[in-house]
Amino acid sequence: MTTFNIAQWRAWAPGLTSQADWRQWSQDPSVFTPSADQAPDVSFLPAMQRRRLSRMARMAFAVGWPLAEGLNDLPLVFVSRHGETPRTLEILKELAAEQPLSPTQFSLSVHNAVIGLWSIMRGETSEMTALAAAGDGLEHGVLEAAALLSEGAPAVLLILSEEEPPVDYAQWIDDVPFAYAVALLLTPGEQWTLTLEPNLHQKQRTPRPHALNLLGTLLGNHPACQHHWEHRTWNWQRTL
Repeated sequence: MTTFNIAQWRAWAPGLTSQADWRQWSQDPSVFTPSADQAPDVSFLPAMQRRRLSRMARMAFAVGWPLAEGLNDLPLVFVSRHGETPRTLEILKELAAEQPLSPTQFSLSVHNAVIGLWSIMRGETSEMTALAAAGDGLEHGVLEAAALLSEGAPAVLLILSEEEPPVDYAQWIDDVPFAYAVALLLTPGEQWTLTLEPNLHQKQRTPRPHALNLLGTLLGNHPACQHHWEHRTWNWQRTL
């Protein structure tokens, strides 16, 4: 059993930038038509720094930066199942065409590039972790953050970011309905309880990505939710 508080949260997707937008989407997703070209506003960063950021990184910064304001020595847990798929696809195309690879593109395609950029741009030297978990990456990220809280961190920032995959990956990636990022500022407490139980008899998957499903729970002030992935069932319980 893992306990923690969610002190603050933010989320972004193309066309979903406020809590009112997310509340409407959680109640009726059919009203939402994502724009593949839209990117979040990161004008709080200098222009030279913004140029290095992919849309996935911009999404992570857009949701995480406001939650980190005023907090020093803030550990970060970054979660993305698929990572920089547009960048990696371009690199693969260059390899297939026997073209020289861009060192910059390669360095920014690795899974911990986002936390490296975060550390540089914020001057942050606290512990940072990048995870590539399965469909329940949210819960694995929470466990990592809870471990840092148990070691004495007063708060941990958890960011999940997924880019809409290129059409070339459509056959293999079916769990990213649109580009999105979610940030949770976790603190010690007993507001939330997270438990895991095996489901050995039937594979199940929660239809929405777990992070987006959690937003519906938060916005609806619901006391609990369940997330299923393969043979694992995660139980979220809130003390209201």
